Amino acid sequence: MTSSPSDDPYGTGLLAPGWTGSPAASATSDQAWLRALLDAEAALTRSQESLGLAPEGAGAAVTSAAQDGVQDGVQGDVQHGVQNGVQTRVFDARSLAARARGGGNPVIPLVADLTAAVGERYGPYVHRGATSQDIMDTAAMLVAVRTLNLVLADLDRTQSALAALAAAHRDTAMPGRTLTQHAVPTTFGLKAAGWRSLVLDGRDRVTAVRDSLPAQLGGAAGTLAAFTAYGAEDATALPAVFARELGLAAPLLPWHTLRTPVADLAGCLAFTAGALGKIAEDVLTLARTEIGELAEGSGGGSSAMPHKANPVRSTLIAAAARRAPQLAAVLYGSLAAQDERPAGAWHAEWEPLRDLLRLVGGAARDAAELTEGLRVDADAMRSNLGLSHGLIVSERLSAELSALLGRARAKELLTQLARRAYAEGVPLDRLLSGEPDLTGTDLTELTDPARYTGSAGALTDRALERR
Repeated sequence: MTSSPSDDPYGTGLLAPGWTGSPAASATSDQAWLRALLDAEAALTRSQESLGLAPEGAGAAVTSAAQDGVQDGVQGDVQHGVQNGVQTRVFDARSLAARARGGGNPVIPLVADLTAAVGERYGPYVHRGATSQDIMDTAAMLVAVRTLNLVLADLDRTQSALAALAAAHRDTAMPGRTLTQHAVPTTFGLKAAGWRSLVLDGRDRVTAVRDSLPAQLGGAAGTLAAFTAYGAEDATALPAVFARELGLAAPLLPWHTLRTPVADLAGCLAFTAGALGKIAEDVLTLARTEIGELAEGSGGGSSAMPHKANPVRSTLIAAAARRAPQLAAVLYGSLAAQDERPAGAWHAEWEPLRDLLRLVGGAARDAAELTEGLRVDADAMRSNLGLSHGLIVSERLSAELSALLGRARAKELLTQLARRAYAEGVPLDRLLSGEPDLTGTDLTELTDPARYTGSAGALTDRALERR
């Protein structure tokens, strides 16, 4: 049995467990894009009516036809039906997708269907003066805004959970690791506060981009000439009215080849994926069996090994973080767009933009679940501090013993005792206590890793002041 893309225009997410079932999946579906395209067309007619460029009633007629016209799973070009005694038409994403090949985008067949649905009286005012890219770009901004709202809600859940973890574990000592090896002690509170700082950075970038996304309206070559031909005294007023109808920012200029909004989306989404990926990578490391300092609240199972509880949330977030930069690169590449409207550049944006929105939406959903259920094993952290036989505080000992013994003697002694600690498996504090030169020195505090976390507590407190 053969199949084609039109058999599944909505996407089941079979190969995408990272975003399947997330709020972002619904907000970026084919039906959501169709809804946005129709919203843009309806707003355009309402805007023209408000400026006297369309007769009274045209905006309501187009809006009604657009609102009644989206329904899941309807076959055929335009499905007819009766709703509350009124003849209705339902636009079909499958048909639009198939017919989009003729003109290279789905707006052209959608305009034909919407015009027919509106009827003879007001049909001529559907899409009047606009070009397909005006509607596609505006719909993309609507989909992005609606999806980013969902992403921000999950980022807020994540930062809230991390704030609680950082406060609860402000002074929970653990090994600090650099270049994969134990370095000096740190605290889990500071680590969680650092994760939260990245999440807040992502939140702030997403918020700023969401609030700046503009409507698109320029006509055939970005001059608004057609609207003047249809009677506008000041066609430059129309884009702001159009944007206001949709809740988008008013564009300073038509941006058919000025792709700052799309590049801004690429940047904030790729950054947020990476910020969440940092959390996931740390959890994946610290959840290893031989480390055991963290665990996901409900790990995933294995198809072959019943004993495993895999860190699935972290795995899916990490996968998203690896894909996002390449998708963003495609969007950045579209900045180099020729002429007043390009061939191929804006067409190349649609799928990677949707993929990015889905990836980050799914990762934000998973990050909220991960951090809200994260289990911290403070005992394992304390135990792991002793894996180097006390040498994790050698930095402190070097500074302190140099004052007592002189720098050269302190270095010689610590180097010698470090070899013995590893060779004999004896803790460094015990070896130090047998040194005649250190008789009377209080080694308890000097060799306790939990007492050498520097300003970790103060830094955690400072980080938690950020809102």
